[in-house]
Order: sequence, then structure tokens, then C-alpha cells
Amino acid sequence: MKKLTFIILAALAVSYGTARAQGNASDECAKYASFYAEAYKAKDYEKALTNWRKTYELCPRNYRQNIYVHGAKLINDEIARNVKKGNKELAKAQYDTLLTLLDQRLQYYPTAKKGGVVVENKYELLNNKGNYIINYSALNDDDPKYLLDNLSTISSSLEENTAPSILVNELKAAVALYREDKVDAEKVIETYEKVAGFISNAPAKNDAEAEENRTAKGNIDLIFADSKVATCENLIAIFTPRFEATPDDIGLVTNIVKLMNSADDCAGNDLYLKAVTTLHRTNPSHTSAYSLYRLNSALGKTADAGRFLDEAIAASDVDDDSKAKYQYELALYAYKNGMRGKAQDAARRAVELDRGYAGKAYLILGNLWASTSCSGDVDKYARYWAATDYYQKARSADPSVADEASSSIASVSRYYPPASEIFMYDLTAGQSYTVSCGGLSATTTVRVSR
Repeated sequence: MKKLTFIILAALAVSYGTARAQGNASDECAKYASFYAEAYKAKDYEKALTNWRKTYELCPRNYRQNIYVHGAKLINDEIARNVKKGNKELAKAQYDTLLTLLDQRLQYYPTAKKGGVVVENKYELLNNKGNYIINYSALNDDDPKYLLDNLSTISSSLEENTAPSILVNELKAAVALYREDKVDAEKVIETYEKVAGFISNAPAKNDAEAEENRTAKGNIDLIFADSKVATCENLIAIFTPRFEATPDDIGLVTNIVKLMNSADDCAGNDLYLKAVTTLHRTNPSHTSAYSLYRLNSALGKTADAGRFLDEAIAASDVDDDSKAKYQYELALYAYKNGMRGKAQDAARRAVELDRGYAGKAYLILGNLWASTSCSGDVDKYARYWAATDYYQKARSADPSVADEASSSIASVSRYYPPASEIFMYDLTAGQSYTVSCGGLSATTTVRVSR
């Protein structure tokens, strides 16, 4: 097929050279240019194509830009007709000619004037070329390598100005080759990073273009997800050496976090933790600090987890709703890690900030008292009284924890002292009593067993 295209173009070049040698190229060129232009204007495209071919043969390559503009339309229409008729070989030769026309126009006319403004032709021409390659991919047997090689060259040149359809099909081609075992997972991931970055930064002149970009972004993400390339194992293997080489590359760490977030069960590893830590260091916020708390906690890094949770609470950008949530999380974290005083303070602050946490926070406070070791003759019982106070508050504050609170009350009430024993300490049931032990303090009510 390339041979047929070469013969066609070579014949045109020979005719052009012969005419110039005879000295009548200028007159013949102008004559046929006029003939084809009249037919084109009248929309007699069959006649226009015949005269355009003579014009292309006889005129210098930089004679008029419209020769390429009109020629692309005429040849494209001819390709479509031959595809419809099943003349694949002829359509393929014309397709190669069409791409050559686009390349030549860009070579001889890198700019054009539109609306009185000079613009670069490469954006329009290379995007048109990419879409022709996509639309006529059957002429190249839908070869994904041909698609990937050509579309990748175009997108690398145009970057965020690449047509969304080209970016989508570039990734499709990479995935197709991966499924044929002709490229590895890294190639697909690199292609995804590239096209996703371009479409995310793509300009839009109007709402329709903005919607087209959003749709393409969604399709790109869906194609990548369906490829099953982004396994946690693949991501760690591919990105670990890249991160180690350039740990402060924000673009790289952003992609690592994004890709690992999209993969199944891929947040509990050191690479992800290091990437999120880098992002937080560069642009700290209460949300990034909280994410680091969750990550370090999942990895058993208790001290680091607590540090980041404290940072999330103290962050300048934290809102009251988030702070209440973080205080409750801190109460749980501190309780589980034996920091009783800190757990008590955090639980109380959570309730102060948002009564929606009252039931769960009071359960924590009840559990703190129930599990605290108190050595005094009365205090060894008083801890259960204080626990009961909080379990009762929890039951009243939140019906969703009422059963758990009632069960806990039943458990601790078994440790109430008999009235005869408490009488020995000059106390009676219902009397107020202040207890302090294990880093906790509370004013409670004396209770006795029945």
C-alpha cells in the first residue's frame, strides 16, 4: 500500500517538474486552480477533485493554502466513498495521501489568519490527523500499535490541546497491546498518567467543550480501571524506584496517591504513606493530616498516628464539624493506647463541639472508668459509679448505643458495694462523691448492691 501511495505522489512530482521545465507551469497552475475553485464553490466535488489533482500536480507547494484545505475535504470524501464501496486498497492509498496533505500544509503553512488573527495551524491539523487515524483505523486493520505510535506522537506535541478523542483512543490502544502481551503494565500506567494529565488541564472555550473534556476524563478513568493494570503489586513495583529517585516530585507523588487510592487495598503500604506524607509536607491541611493519622494507625505506627491526629485538630483550616470528628477519633485512639487523661479530655471536647457524638463519647468515658485501677477503699467502687453515670448519659443521648450502654451498666453494677460496707465510710446511697484516680476525675453518686 505504501508503494501505491509512493507511486501516486511520485507521479505528481514528476508532472510538476516536467511542467516547470517547459516554462508553462505558472499559467497551467493558475488555470486549474481557477477550475477546481469554481467547481468547489459550486459544490460540484467530483469535478473539483479532478481539477484539484491537476492543480496539486502543477502548482508549487506554497502556491495557496486553500489547495491543502480543500484537498483534504475532497480526498476525505473520496475515502469515505471507497470505504463504503469496499475498495479498501484504494481507500488506503487515498488515506495516506490525506495524511501527507496535512503534513505538507503544516510544513508550508505553519500559521493561518482566522478572524483577522494569526493562529498556529498545528493544533487544528494534528488533531484532524489524529481523528482521521482513529476514524479510518480499519484501513490499518485496527492495529493498536499503529494507533498508539501515531496518537502518542500527536498528543506529545499538542499536550493539553490534544482533542479528547485522541487521548481516549491512545489509552485504548495501550490497553489493547497490554492484553496482547505486547507492552507491559508500566507502559499502560505511563500512558494513563500522560493522557489523564492532559485532559485534566485541557482548555475549554465554552460549556460544550468543558462537558466534552469531563466526559473524556471519565472515559479515560473507566478504561484504565477496566484494564486491571493498576494492581497494588504493579504500582509498588513501578513507582517505588521512581519515588526513591525523585521523592520531592509533587507531580509524581500526586499520581502515586491517586493511583493507589483507585486500586483495591493499596493504602496500607510504605510507598503510599511516604507519598501522602510528601504531599502533606508540601501543602498541609487538616484532611491530609487526618489521612496520615489513619495510614500510620493502620500500619501500627502509633506515635506517628497520634501526632498527625493532634495536627489535624490544631490545623488552621479545620472546621468545627471536622474538629468534633477528630476529637472523637482522638478519644478512641487515646483510650486504646492507654492515654486515659487524653482520652477523657478529647471525649468531652467532642461532645462540646457536636452533641451528635455524645452517645459514643460517653461510652468511651464509661469504659475509661470501668477499666481504671483505683486503690482506695471507696475509690475501688467509685470507678464503677462514675462508669454508670456515663453509660446512663450515653443511653439517654443516643438510642443507637442504648443496648450497649444498658449491657455495660449491668456489668459494672455487679461490683457495687453492699450498703453495710459503704456505711463504714460514713456514706449512704445517693450521696455525692468525688473520685480521682488513674489520671481521671469525676463527681459521681454513691450506689450500693441490692
